[in-house]
Amino acid sequence: MRIDITLEITANMMKGESEAKAPLGHTGTHFDVMEKEFPLDYTRREGVVLDVSHVKDRDIDVCDADLSAIGKDMFVMFYTGYIETVGYAEKGYFTDHPQLSDALIGMLLEKGVSLIGVDFAGIRRGKEHIPKDRYCADRNVFVIENLCGLKAVLDAGGRALFHTYPMRFAGMTGLPCRVIAEI
Repeated sequence: MRIDITLEITANMMKGESEAKAPLGHTGTHFDVMEKEFPLDYTRREGVVLDVSHVKDRDIDVCDADLSAIGKDMFVMFYTGYIETVGYAEKGYFTDHPQLSDALIGMLLEKGVSLIGVDFAGIRRGKEHIPKDRYCADRNVFVIENLCGLKAVLDAGGRALFHTYPMRFAGMTGLPCRVIAEI
């Protein structure tokens, strides 16, 4: 079974996007590659979706999910339900979203993951967003934002083989991509 966890972009969604932002690759499901080269080996990764939907009004932290199943080179995603609840690009979507704690991000980097995925607008908010994405990319860990349908992967056991294919743009900070879970 295959599940597409890529946000479907509609013409209506694009009405709120600025002309400058959309071509830079930060619309919908995308990597924050921070001008790095996305390794082709990363297109196929074993992964896990962690349910952290119970966390409210604070950062998602190390104690909020079982991290024992996370290993080197994995794709680790966090399901909060935020994208389905609030709606992509709706008021507050880009400013009030959940975020991962610095300790959790550090733990993922220590474990040697390849990809971190979230069903919201970034692993950190505001002025911390870009520096934390760059910090991860400098360590060959890429962040994929605005995933959707992660609940379906959870319902199927939470583990899968993930296929991720970014557009082949050069010198960009973000790359639109398609992500498919193969259960």
